Amino acid sequence: MPTESKHKAVAIDGPSGAGKSTISRIVAKKLGFIYADTGALYRAVGYYALLNSADPKSPEAVTPLLKDIRIALTYENGEQQVYVNGRNVSDEIRTPAVSMAASDVSAIPVVRQFLLDTQKRIARTSDVVMDGRDIGTVVLPNADVKIFLTADVEDRARRRFEELAKKGVNTSLENVLTQMKARDAQDSGRALAPLKPALDAILVDTTGNELEKSIGVIYSIVAERLLGL
Repeated sequence: MPTESKHKAVAIDGPSGAGKSTISRIVAKKLGFIYADTGALYRAVGYYALLNSADPKSPEAVTPLLKDIRIALTYENGEQQVYVNGRNVSDEIRTPAVSMAASDVSAIPVVRQFLLDTQKRIARTSDVVMDGRDIGTVVLPNADVKIFLTADVEDRARRRFEELAKKGVNTSLENVLTQMKARDAQDSGRALAPLKPALDAILVDTTGNELEKSIGVIYSIVAERLLGL
């Protein structure tokens, strides 16, 4: 069912390391849409919990922090930047530890509600490509196009390992793979808004694909359904 808003919405969901952020950002740019990386919002909350020595799995520990956290998404030189209380944390929120913390806080209902309002507001005011884990199922259930993007976990872990290595993060492929499997299980198994394709989502497996090929596949799907190309 298409969105009732005058603005167009594309929902791209999938597990960690599937390439959602990179592909969504480029597709949004080609369409002239806003790109909204919702995973960055959860990472920001997870990061803030760790920064304050709060257990990211504990609602009692995390909830009081929400009144003090200010998250801003900005675009600088064509790249999304994430600020927490005025500080750019775009690199810090991409570490494996913050990734798991993001998954932990995302299972807390009050955190999801806190960020859900922000996500829906973006879609009400702009044409948007929004990526995450529950965009097509919860955040934008009436999105014009829904895509569930995935790849084999070994492929996803390799991509994430290479991404972290380029940023100077000292880790191993084995460690990244172990943590990714743990996050997959946690995200898919949680009771609240689990990671799963929407019933009307288009499934796209990018295993073995070069980035440009995956971008081309996703853009073709979106352009056909939104623009009739």
